[in-house]
Amino acid sequence: MARRQKDISIILHNIRSAKNVGSIFRTADAAGVSCIYLTGYTPTPLDRFGRKRPDIAKTALGAENAISWEYSRNPSSVIQKLKQVDTSVVAVEQHKDADDYKKFELSTSTTFVFGNEVSGLSPALIKKCDRVIEIPMHGDKESLNVSVAAGIVLFHARQ
Repeated sequence: MARRQKDISIILHNIRSAKNVGSIFRTADAAGVSCIYLTGYTPTPLDRFGRKRPDIAKTALGAENAISWEYSRNPSSVIQKLKQVDTSVVAVEQHKDADDYKKFELSTSTTFVFGNEVSGLSPALIKKCDRVIEIPMHGDKESLNVSVAAGIVLFHARQ
């Protein structure tokens, strides 16, 4: 595998839909993400018996085999581990202190944190991050599907 100039990883915390997880795996592979950290109750590509989950495989289309992933119940421990190796941790969330994602420039190894489809990321988890970015909404709806948001942010980071 070719070495990437700036390492990108992602944390998916409390994502409830296996189809969203599979879609994010596929997008992350296309964007050159090095690792996906699955935390909380986010479903993993393998069930508790070590069998492939067909609901993730259906949307990931093999990306779940091509990209490294780890599971940890606690996202804070993952964030702490990443910061110890000089990785910037960026929450993707609508928040009063968020910057427009278009102002974000990848300057160091970075992990983007995406949260639950309905409740997003908790204030406590956002505080553990180095920065918060958001995708401005211009229509009547106030949010995007998490897999769509991941695609926008990951491909912007690679520009």
